[in-house]
Amino acid sequence: MSLARIFEVAGSAVSAQSQRLNVVASNLANADTVAGPDGSPYKARQVVFQTVLLGAAGERDSSAGVRVATITESSAAGRRVHDPRHPAADAEGYVTYSNVSPVEEMVNMISASRSYQNNLEVMNTARTLLLKTLQMGQG
Repeated sequence: MSLARIFEVAGSAVSAQSQRLNVVASNLANADTVAGPDGSPYKARQVVFQTVLLGAAGERDSSAGVRVATITESSAAGRRVHDPRHPAADAEGYVTYSNVSPVEEMVNMISASRSYQNNLEVMNTARTLLLKTLQMGQG
């Protein structure tokens, strides 16, 4: 793999992890929300990645990157809390909150953030190697 192709691979990963971080932020922002006007609470979302071929198939310098294939909604039931005084309580006095687990989302955020940082480091290292290669030709 050429050094130039490394930027494509790492760039695709940075883009995918950036989208994952946005989804995690959305989930955390809605962790304690109650059911909306339609009666259904916010459902946690998860990013599904897919491998993509970079370069032409069969090409000597082809490699694989990653992209976000889809964003799925969790089918888990929302958290129900008995609070008859809450304005969003149902006839039985229960309030339905989102099914977002803040602990799981924090783990997702740390994982995505580290992956993002690692791919930036890969690009910085590749850039340094390219610059050093150019400097070798000057001396």
